[in-house]
Amino acid sequence: MSTPRRRIETDVMKLLMSDYEVNLVNDNMQEFYIRFHGPTDTAFKGGIWRVHVELPDQYPYKSPSIGFMNRIFHPNIDEVSGSVCLDVINQTWSPMFDMINIFEVFLPQLLRYPNPTDPLNGEAAALLIREPTKYEAKVKDYVARYATKEAADAADDGDDEGDDMSSISYVSSENEADGMEL
Repeated sequence: MSTPRRRIETDVMKLLMSDYEVNLVNDNMQEFYIRFHGPTDTAFKGGIWRVHVELPDQYPYKSPSIGFMNRIFHPNIDEVSGSVCLDVINQTWSPMFDMINIFEVFLPQLLRYPNPTDPLNGEAAALLIREPTKYEAKVKDYVARYATKEAADAADDGDDEGDDMSSISYVSSENEADGMEL
């Protein structure tokens, strides 16, 4: 068994044995969904997101693709596609990191400390810079509307077929829209 294959299995098994709810796509350890809960010390508290994860064949030497399936209002997360702009995943990824790091450290830190100077969501970035109180209110509104257990369940509907996501590096807006129309 190759080293990347073994590492993929080790990292996914750690997730499966953790408190995270993990759903493999077609029993494939390289593509799965995780229920991610917003950090308690943030405006994202109480939110539940379905996060799509795809591990490339070169993992852990190449970073995973991460995308939020239900809507989130954050400067560094594209509201439509769910793509995440996070240096540690996109530019400075290291084989020393594993999947548990992403869900226990990197994503919670991203939600706690957004970077409005490098936005994927310009509206969220501008609101955070100009009116932080209104930004926090909008985050809480999105959590209440789009990050409930029901919204995460709705994001589950029809997406477990594997769709056509295996060849893309982010979650496309067509897939996001399947379960989350306004």
